[in-house]
Amino acid sequence: MISLAGRDILHSWGKFVLTGIGLGLLIGVTLTMAGVYRGMVDDARALLNNSGADLWVVQQDTQGPYAESSSLRDDAVRSVLSLPGVARAANVTYLTMQVRKGDTDVRAMVVGFEPGQPGEPGYLIAGRHITRSHYEAVADVRTGFRLGDRIRIRRHDYHVVGLTQRMVSSGGDPMVFVPLRDAQEAQFLKDNDAILNDRARTTANPSLNRPGVPGLLEAVLASQSSSHSVNTVLVQVLPGHAAEDVAAPIRRWKHLEAFTRVQMEEILVAKLIATSARQIGMFLVILAVVSAAIVAFIIYTMTLGKIREIAVLKLIGTRNRTIAGMILQQAMGLGVIGFIVGKVAATFWAPVFPKYVLLESGDAVRGLVAVMLICALASTLAIRVALKVDPATAIGG
Repeated sequence: MISLAGRDILHSWGKFVLTGIGLGLLIGVTLTMAGVYRGMVDDARALLNNSGADLWVVQQDTQGPYAESSSLRDDAVRSVLSLPGVARAANVTYLTMQVRKGDTDVRAMVVGFEPGQPGEPGYLIAGRHITRSHYEAVADVRTGFRLGDRIRIRRHDYHVVGLTQRMVSSGGDPMVFVPLRDAQEAQFLKDNDAILNDRARTTANPSLNRPGVPGLLEAVLASQSSSHSVNTVLVQVLPGHAAEDVAAPIRRWKHLEAFTRVQMEEILVAKLIATSARQIGMFLVILAVVSAAIVAFIIYTMTLGKIREIAVLKLIGTRNRTIAGMILQQAMGLGVIGFIVGKVAATFWAPVFPKYVLLESGDAVRGLVAVMLICALASTLAIRVALKVDPATAIGG
């Protein structure tokens, strides 16, 4: 039976190999789509790991700085630090924007942090950490920035002094780290023209510009040119304390929301990535149906092309089980060739994808099993045709 299937494959090896390559490209796309989903989940977990936090304190009735907008006063960190079980706490801002380098724009998440506190880049692959209070930046290598580059964020230029890796947002955008005060200005302050217009309106407002209340106008104007808002407070918990026990008084007494690592991971994976997961799942189903149709069509046409040979086999007493096994082996061989081509293709093109693609061995094993099942099911149509062949066809009957 094996020799019969092998000889038949060698007889039409060109069509067989080309079909296997075409099927392999589809399988490669399928493995890559699964890898894209795995990469999104891994990026989300890396985002949480790299923050160095056990708790995320955010604006009340919001779901954190990554899922939706959050704004709280930067003095909230002092009240958080006074709670039992808190080891360290730090203000952090996140802003996804276009960072300009020369004539090109790079979409990135700009992170404002305090050096030596939670939220800073965990490690560098080149350069140094930020040491100045203004206009220095550490960038993820996926931004394409290099050491010494000058980049522009809003109104100011920044000098790239360090490079890091795998520092990305939940959406896969590479991060650029800058001092907290600079990030607050970039995110919350208005441009110069807007500030001048606000000052003119404030000065013209008699309730704010009172000659009998010295210093009132100056205080109002000063508040318009400074920002005291952040997106979150990252908290590290002392050993021996449960994160949920520290979060409870924050929610109850500070009128803020606090999320543990488990809760934040659920928000990122189960909510933010859920829609993408459903889309990828539907795409995988479509690819599976297309692959099954291709295998069924090729095996069916190959079977129709050798009706007389099958009739001869029946005439000399070959059992239906042997003929069915021969066709099934051809379908399985097509699946093996396709899977090998697809796995190699996915491995080669995954690194050039704009998003991180994580190809796991478990997905490859499940993919191989799925391909074999699809090929086996696709061969049933050709097997039915072969089993209905009349032996008399061999002698022109």
